[in-house]
Amino acid sequence: MARIIAVSNQKGGVGKTTTSINLAASLAIMEKKVLLVDCDAQGNATSGLGVDQNTLKTSLYNVFFAPENTPKAIIKPFSSFLSLLPATTDLVGAEVELVDKMAREFYLAEVLKTVEDRYEYIILDCPPSLGLMTLNALCAATEVLIPLQCEFFALEGLVKLRQTLELVRKRLNPGLEILGIVLTMYDSRNRLSREVKSEVERCFGPLVFSTAIPRNVRLSEAPSHGKSILHYDIKSKGAEAYLALTEEIIRRRKARPSA
Repeated sequence: MARIIAVSNQKGGVGKTTTSINLAASLAIMEKKVLLVDCDAQGNATSGLGVDQNTLKTSLYNVFFAPENTPKAIIKPFSSFLSLLPATTDLVGAEVELVDKMAREFYLAEVLKTVEDRYEYIILDCPPSLGLMTLNALCAATEVLIPLQCEFFALEGLVKLRQTLELVRKRLNPGLEILGIVLTMYDSRNRLSREVKSEVERCFGPLVFSTAIPRNVRLSEAPSHGKSILHYDIKSKGAEAYLALTEEIIRRRKARPSA
């Protein structure tokens, strides 16, 4: 059974898409069969892998209400191990169409059921909100990975996110677990970064991954070239960090910290 990991934080600009793309690419390099699902109508994970949304005939929106067509919408291979279920701006319409549907939180779960036996990992890149699309991702996922930018306001958003996760677990998806918190855009020379890191580790202890993702120019450049950092500059500090994070994530299945 695939590990379905939702990369989620309702605050924008914390590194969700960067983490989704590079986690998927790192798993693929480690020869794990991975499906990256772009759940955001902005389609940044899609363009970040070099796919032009204007050339797509099918996307997540097209299969949302026809899950049996999901295999036809998947783009493969970026490598023999990495596949993509892309998104376009049409996905905005899905939230509107879901409003009056029964069991509206479980449509994405039905989509993934049609293909999950083909993959070891399914990575869900969530929108920067707690709307219906994010709720669908949380109901489909087995685990949540929370990217957290090293800023004060990010800590406030984390409290709200944990409250939402508790509600989802209580009412909709009791099997949902917090995989962990990964600090992003970390600069060890910056006092605020060090203070935020210290405070998060104090509050959340073993939930915080030991690997922090650094501020890195090459990491910022990679999406504009339609590549993961591993395919853009595998020797960069950003690539090294995501490979180390991925190794931690693989290990955490057997030794999950308390939430």
